[in-house]
Amino acid sequence: MAADFSSASAEVERPTAPERVARLVRRLIVPGAVLAVWQVVVAAGWVPPASLPSPAAVVEAWWVWVAGPVTPLAWYSGTWWLYLLMSLRRVAAGFAIAAAAGVGLGVLIGWYAAMEDLFDGVINFLRAVPMTAWVPFAVFFFGIHESAAVFLIGFGSFFPIVVNTAAGARQTPRILIRAARMLGTRPRKLLVRVVLPTALPAIFTGLRVGLGLAWVLVIVAEMLAVQGGLGYALWSAYQFSRLDLILAAITSVGVLGLASDRLVSATAGRVLRWQRGLTGL
Repeated sequence: MAADFSSASAEVERPTAPERVARLVRRLIVPGAVLAVWQVVVAAGWVPPASLPSPAAVVEAWWVWVAGPVTPLAWYSGTWWLYLLMSLRRVAAGFAIAAAAGVGLGVLIGWYAAMEDLFDGVINFLRAVPMTAWVPFAVFFFGIHESAAVFLIGFGSFFPIVVNTAAGARQTPRILIRAARMLGTRPRKLLVRVVLPTALPAIFTGLRVGLGLAWVLVIVAEMLAVQGGLGYALWSAYQFSRLDLILAAITSVGVLGLASDRLVSATAGRVLRWQRGLTGL
């Protein structure tokens, strides 16, 4: 009977092919409309191309950046993949450090009053400081080096993760704690068996916010603290007055940020499948 209920619930929740197509179309409406208006505005001459290049010009510059031959005559030609890998490596390293530290410390802060007393004030003090204020410190301490970018990304991404995780752990229903104790769970195992699973929705929310901030900070770091990467390319395009390449770099970062967010969302959907079952009840 339980198997029948599970299969029936899965059939109800799984979208059909027409529903998936309809959702995809809805998601493309706004971007398509923006591109169409952009193209019309530039083609009609309402905005000069020097101030706003057309989407076609941006795509052309981006293609040369991606697939063009590497030549000293064009500093950007064929360098997109190299800069992409640099930015990805920095985001991955900084975000991994932030996620490990933020989730671990956040669960402890949310569950133990002593840990909250020790760390909550310091965390709220530090997260009130804009991350751009830490750029001179990072450059002075680490130099123009990879570690400066990783520090800025990890430090900035840490705060939304730890705050959301602590909030999720703090909101663990007491009835679950009592039920676990009645079923024989030892006090020292409550943190792993009850608190951490209960906090997972808030943890994934913090991870998504932190990952989005990581992509913001990698651009800041590469523009000011390190050499190479999409942010470095963006700043170089500004110095050469190449607005088409600036927009290509912005679009590249946006696509990468969207793809990484979808990856975290898909992981959360798989891990939190039990929530959909409870909602269906």
